[in-house]
Amino acid sequence: MNGVNALEELILTRHGESAGNAAYRAARAAGAEEAGIPERDADIPLTETGRRQAAALGRWLAKLPDDERPTKVVASPYLRAQDTARIALAQTHFGPDEPGGLRIEVDERLRDREQGVLEGLTSLGVERRHPQEAARLRRLGKFYYRPPGGESWADLALRLRSFYRDLELSSPGERVLIVAHDAVVVTTRYIIEGLSEQEIMEIEKEPIGNCSVSRWRRREDALRPVVFDDRAHLFETDPTTP
Repeated sequence: MNGVNALEELILTRHGESAGNAAYRAARAAGAEEAGIPERDADIPLTETGRRQAAALGRWLAKLPDDERPTKVVASPYLRAQDTARIALAQTHFGPDEPGGLRIEVDERLRDREQGVLEGLTSLGVERRHPQEAARLRRLGKFYYRPPGGESWADLALRLRSFYRDLELSSPGERVLIVAHDAVVVTTRYIIEGLSEQEIMEIEKEPIGNCSVSRWRRREDALRPVVFDDRAHLFETDPTTP
């Protein structure tokens, strides 16, 4: 992601807390094998907490100086990401409802990593229902393991490289806000910073916060890290926001 006609800045955020996030938390606490999510992954909605987080993100965006605010917004096609983007931009003076405001573009390459046959299962559920897959995961390692019908982290990196290559060609000099998923944020760091498998899997152990901010800004003809998984803005106006 280098070059003269290249992106000026990337701002990445994970969607606000979703009903799926809450269901997995409850399932793990109860020692359950599955989260019991009725919707397909693409249709999982935000919780009320997630909507508050999205609004807090929007207030942070609204305070950015003109030379730092996004000039383009791209979101995952999944409901939780698109709703986060809409709620956040509604707090600003440059959202899609404002005259000349930014519209939210959607790109399917920003969707969450696909889990295949393991979708909806907790780690306990994977061990009990798919012991051979659990053993294969341990043998191959998390980065290269691909569940049946799903994607590995390496697969995700391939489609994100394609996305960013197209984004650079179509948006030179722009500051782009991307609203997507935790795996997209982590894998973007892997791509931009040229990290190793071991480095990115170590970073992945700490979950990315919902509506946290990660930024890379162009310096010396390359995108350089500014902040990663920053959540300070979520507590500035609502200290109860998790």
